[in-house]
Parts: sequence; structure tokens; C-alpha cells
Amino acid sequence: MAELTLYHAIPTRSSIVRWMLEELGEPYDLVLLNVFEGEQMTPDYLALNPMGKVPTLRHGDAVVSEVAAICTYLADEFPGAKLNKPIGDPDRGAYLKWLFFGPSCIEPAMFDRAFPRKEEPREGTLGYGNFDRVTNVTAEAVSKGTYLFGEEFTAADIVIGSLLRWGTLFKLLPERAEFKDYVARLEQRPALQRTLQLEQAETAQAE
Repeated sequence: MAELTLYHAIPTRSSIVRWMLEELGEPYDLVLLNVFEGEQMTPDYLALNPMGKVPTLRHGDAVVSEVAAICTYLADEFPGAKLNKPIGDPDRGAYLKWLFFGPSCIEPAMFDRAFPRKEEPREGTLGYGNFDRVTNVTAEAVSKGTYLFGEEFTAADIVIGSLLRWGTLFKLLPERAEFKDYVARLEQRPALQRTLQLEQAETAQAE
């Protein structure tokens, strides 16, 4: 039994953490949940994650939920993989910003655009500001180098890259060359390729 266990469902945000685990190269166990049958709402699972969401990660006695938090935790717990910016590194602030920019700015901006409100909310009420600013800031950041921090790949690229990959695939983001090129670079990573292959095989088996 591995020290790490991921409670996972396909296709969900949990795939972001699956990619993170593949990048780490640490052994992990996988508990597949069928969210369409409500397995994430069983008493046993709710005891781990009262929100009834995936993913949830168990690491020994520690239980962590929320994608960005899990990726931050794993990058710090396994520094040998060099996926973090450690405390004391001058880039740590920017690294943390990008880890949490994904779920707090990019994702809600995409979904607000996909499912518009009847009345446009005042900009100050939205944590991300506005859609165009989010996409412009993100496009500038991912076009400065191979990754967000030049040639150094980090957990922040996993979080941001997953959302950009998903958002462009489903036409929730504008078709910008910066996004297309960044996603294409990420798709060359063996860990992401393994993740996609594993999930395709598991989906086919479930069907």
C-alpha cells in the first residue's frame, strides 16, 4: 500500500492532481469514484471530504482537498521533484500567486462567461475583476518562456496549464496563440502523456 492515496474521478478537476502525482514519480494508490452514481456522497467519503468533491488526497495521516492546495502540499512535501519554489526563494510569492490564480480567477472567469448572469455584476464584486483582464494577464505570463518561470517547470504550470488546456478544448477561452503554444509545450511532458493514457484506458474499461 502506497503512502499516497488519491480519491479520483474521471473526467474531473481531479485529473490535475493525477498529473501532479505522475510528475512527482512517487508511488500512489488510486480510489476511483463514480460521481455520476453519487459515490462521492457516501458517509465514508464525506468523512474525508465533507464537501463531497474530488479530488481528495491522503498522505499518511494527512488529508488534503482542493486542487491548488493539494498541488502546493505535494510540491513542498516532495522537494526532490523540484516542482516548488521553496520558502526563501524570491519567486515563491509569484509561484503561490499562480497556483491560486487558476481556481480563483481563470476558472470562475471562464464559467461566468459560459453561464452569464441575468444582470452584469459590478466589477468590484467579482474576485477576478473581469474576463478580458484575466485572459490578458494569463497570456502575457505564459508567453515569457517555456513555462511560467522560464525553463523551470513547477506545480503552478500543472494548475494553470490544466485549466488552459481544458478551457481551450471546450472553447471557454479565446483562441490565442499564447495559450495554444503553452498548452502544446505542456503536452510534450511524459507525465501528462502518461496521465492521459491511463485515464483513457480506465474510461474504456469502465464503459
